[in-house]
Amino acid sequence: MISDDLARALRDAGVRWEPASGDRFRIDKQALTEEVFTVSDMVIEEHRHDQGNFFGFNGTTEWALDSVPTADTLWLPREDQLRELLGAAFVSLARDGEEYLATAQVYGHEPITGRGSDAADAYALALLELVGLAVS
Repeated sequence: MISDDLARALRDAGVRWEPASGDRFRIDKQALTEEVFTVSDMVIEEHRHDQGNFFGFNGTTEWALDSVPTADTLWLPREDQLRELLGAAFVSLARDGEEYLATAQVYGHEPITGRGSDAADAYALALLELVGLAVS
């Protein structure tokens, strides 16, 4: 799982999240920042309202929590989600000793390589570089 700092960097760079069952997140603006939650059709569902989107915690008696604004959460994308976000720019994932190297390339630009201690970190770092190319 990627770090909170890397997840925040992705969010701040403009990577958007459409919550779906199985997605992991933290509550980023409350005392529960150490807990990882998983969106589930039965337990934690996203509710869309005119005043904003909320995660509803259904039947979770162990938490004194009914709902939390989606804006107060931090998505922790999985390895497969990060690779999908790289899309057609994804070239390869390789090992270099203890590190993973995720390479992406956009036509007309030099290849981008994200280096991480695991594949998810490498994908996330490559995605950050890729998003930076799109902005510049």
